[in-house]
Amino acid sequence: IRDRRLWQADISASVAYAKALARAGVIDEDERYALLEGLARVRTELADGEFVVQPDDEDVHTAIERRLTELIGRVAGKLHTGRSRNDQVATDTRLYLRGEIARLQQHLVRLQRAVVDKAKAHMDSLMPGYTHLQPAQPVRFSHWLLSFFWMLQRDRDRLDGLVRRVNVLPLGAGALSGNPTGIDQAYLARELGFDAIALNSMDAVSDRDYLIEFLNWASLTQIHLSRLAEDLILFNSREFGFVEIDDAFATGSSLMPQKKNADSLELIRGKTARVASGLMGMMMVLKGLPSTYNKDLQEDKEVLFDTIDTLSMTLPVASSVIEGLVVHSERMQAALTDEMLATELADYLVAKGVPFREAHHLVGQVIQRSLEQQIGLRDLVLSDYQEVSNLFQRDLMTWLDFERAVERRNSVGGTARPSIEAQLAVAELLLE
Repeated sequence: IRDRRLWQADISASVAYAKALARAGVIDEDERYALLEGLARVRTELADGEFVVQPDDEDVHTAIERRLTELIGRVAGKLHTGRSRNDQVATDTRLYLRGEIARLQQHLVRLQRAVVDKAKAHMDSLMPGYTHLQPAQPVRFSHWLLSFFWMLQRDRDRLDGLVRRVNVLPLGAGALSGNPTGIDQAYLARELGFDAIALNSMDAVSDRDYLIEFLNWASLTQIHLSRLAEDLILFNSREFGFVEIDDAFATGSSLMPQKKNADSLELIRGKTARVASGLMGMMMVLKGLPSTYNKDLQEDKEVLFDTIDTLSMTLPVASSVIEGLVVHSERMQAALTDEMLATELADYLVAKGVPFREAHHLVGQVIQRSLEQQIGLRDLVLSDYQEVSNLFQRDLMTWLDFERAVERRNSVGGTARPSIEAQLAVAELLLE
């Protein structure tokens, strides 16, 4: 049965419901004891792998009820008093997802920790920063890597917010109209650790908004992993050579002996389509449903389980790749070229009072001269600069320095060392 993984949630909810039935006077103490004892035995069988699914078991809920009946007899039938499969499944799914969210949070924190540790280890490494996949300005490698920390932090924040909406109790809603037995839902909420109780029984049994939110969260998180993977695939290529993926996360070619493919990262990138399509599929399931519960909602389990399984794989793989990443600082340094310092020349003129737009135009003329002579900006002689503007003086060469260019970007969130150290300080607090 595909929803077998819900068994712990189903038994926990059933235990709480049996206690609530006794509190409401629906069952006596002997029946309460029998139900709790029987559920404990079923829990042990499932945990030990001894539970045998029968061909007639429609799902995990009917399987557990069938086995409970085999163990304790007719009294097992009283457990479903006032409870519908509709509010039972809704409760189990929320309990299950709540636990999985906690586990996914741990995976996110591990990946963030790997990013922070690797950034700290390579504070002195400079690399080209890119826009439009074109070399733009020099940055610190740690600055590039930490950009993914903040994507992941937003993912953590969104997951924290989602937990509050997942943690709403639907048990007691019945099939659609509520529970007639006088069940104490506040007690159920306390027993099961829910923060709130659904205030409309019709909405309670049909609400899958929290699943859409989770699938949306998963899609965006997977997109962030895909972007990280894409950068690393490029940087790992022979043409870049900035980093090297550990052999444990790369494979060779079946034909070409020299190849070392970053397959783990390509799979992360590819799995993104799978997760995003799950979100779209579930939205289409919901779009035309009439009020309350409809069997269409059974489709939610398959996409939920698949998405959780995917993120439970891709997040640890991403963490391991970062932890084992070899950084070739010398290759990154060698990739820095003079044209990436063009903005420094514009800033040099701005410091002498030239409006930036005018400075931008003048530096364009300098770039043209370097292209015509096929030499770098630092190889042009002073007279070449002064033919463009007499504001260029000998001190301009002190501006044509990669380290200085990086350190001048000392704004909040900039690539200068003090700015990165400030990022790391906040990151460490968030990881605590």
